[in-house]
Amino acid sequence: MESLINAFVTLFVVTDPVGVAAIFATLTRGMAPVQRRRMALRGVSLATAILVVFFLSGERLLEVLGISLNAFRIAGGILFFMLSIDMVFARQSGLRSTTHEEREEAAHKADISVFPLAFPLIAGPGAMTTVILMSAPPVDLATDLALFAVVVVVMAFTALALLGAGHITRLLGETGGNVINRLLGLVLAALAVQYVLDGVNGALLRTAAMEILAQMSYG
Repeated sequence: MESLINAFVTLFVVTDPVGVAAIFATLTRGMAPVQRRRMALRGVSLATAILVVFFLSGERLLEVLGISLNAFRIAGGILFFMLSIDMVFARQSGLRSTTHEEREEAAHKADISVFPLAFPLIAGPGAMTTVILMSAPPVDLATDLALFAVVVVVMAFTALALLGAGHITRLLGETGGNVINRLLGLVLAALAVQYVLDGVNGALLRTAAMEILAQMSYG
C-alpha cells in the first residue's frame, strides 16, 4: 500500500493535472467547446498509451541499455528534485511544461492534442521516468495490476482537469495555482530524496553481496 501511495503521489505531482489544465486553457482560448473536449480526450488517450508502453517495457528497456535499477532510481530522484525546486519557486520547467518556442508553435496549430498536449505536457520525461521506476522490478501480478491502475487513475484525473480547465483557472487564479504547486513541490522533494536514498542503499547492498560471494568463491 505504501508503494502504491508513493507511486500515485509521484505520478500525480509530476503530471500536474492542474498545471496542464491551465496551459491547455491558454492554448485553446477561443476554440469551440466541442473541439476542446475532443482534443483533451485525444491527448489524454495518447499520453496514456505512451505511459503504458513505458510501464510494460520499462524493465526490458533498462536491461537493453545496461542501466541498473538503482542507478535509474538515483537519476530519477535527482530529476524529481530539480523539478520540485522549480515547483516550489513557481518556475516553469521543461520537464512538465512547454518552452516559449513550443507554445508559439502550438498557438499556430489547429490541433494540439498530440503536440504539445500528449507530449510533453502530460507524458513528459518526468512521467516516463516515474512509470519506469514503478514497473521495475516486477513484484507480483496483483501489485503490477495495482500500479497499472495508478497510471489509469492519474490519467483519469488529468482528463477531468482538462475538461474543466476553464472552471479551474477561474476558481484558483494564478496565486491559487502557485500555492498548490508549492505544496506539491515540497512533497515531491521528499519523495525525490527517498528515491536517491533507496538507489544508494540498493547499490551498496548489491556491492556488499558481490564482495561476499567473491570471498566465498575464493574460499
